[in-house]
Amino acid sequence: MEVVILPNQRRPDVGRAPASENRRTWLPQQARFCPVLEDANKTGFLVYPPLTPTEAFQVRLMDNGLLRMSLFSDPGGSAKMSPVFVIDVRPSAGTGGVDAYDVRFVEPGAGLDAEGARSLLDALVTNVNAPPGGVGLRGAFDFVTPSGWDSVYLGLLNEVQRPVVPALSARVETDWYPQPTEFRYVLQPGDVLSASGQGPIGQVVFVPREPVTLRAGTDGDAEAFTERQREYWTERASKERSTNFGTTYSYHYRDIQKQERSGERGLR
Repeated sequence: MEVVILPNQRRPDVGRAPASENRRTWLPQQARFCPVLEDANKTGFLVYPPLTPTEAFQVRLMDNGLLRMSLFSDPGGSAKMSPVFVIDVRPSAGTGGVDAYDVRFVEPGAGLDAEGARSLLDALVTNVNAPPGGVGLRGAFDFVTPSGWDSVYLGLLNEVQRPVVPALSARVETDWYPQPTEFRYVLQPGDVLSASGQGPIGQVVFVPREPVTLRAGTDGDAEAFTERQREYWTERASKERSTNFGTTYSYHYRDIQKQERSGERGLR
């Protein structure tokens, strides 16, 4: 299955390409011995923001409901980020639904004016305050799936670093609908959401759009399931090893997985 990737329309040629990764920086080391957890981590692709390696972006929800959005840069590689612009987004009252964007600061040497800062902000975020406190982070690449396949946009799977800002999940029929990539997070007052050019902002999974029918299992299905469990755990126990720190692990799942994918197991 082939998926077409297209650069962010508002800031093309900026940002890392989507990537698959089975590790998570903040998971305990024991997770490396859990193959089903690693397989979940690398489901689909990690997506990165349209930022350069020396840029970072931050969204803070203030107590008064105001969203403060800041872009930082370290062009000299000094490991000290300096603000490029700061823009406050104030929710509107009434039924108009038009938020107020107040440009608080623009670095004089950045080559931007207030309008340029607003335009750059538009390349980074979308759907601000929908729902209240929500903000969509744009990805560096958009996706076009083949006929019958959808894109599911998620927060980072198994990312346990605290604090955790909840992310809404969306499924879009990207074989016909031209959806710009976004990951919609919902902040509470005091929350800070950050993104950098080197770190992912979400995960996209591609799924076929076909119906799934559930049927009740028979007694034979249940017996076969129980027998497979018994065989698996008996073989797994014979391969268990311990690390120097006492963690028990086994590569039996990976061994069988490789056999299944190569077709060797079906020939037995």
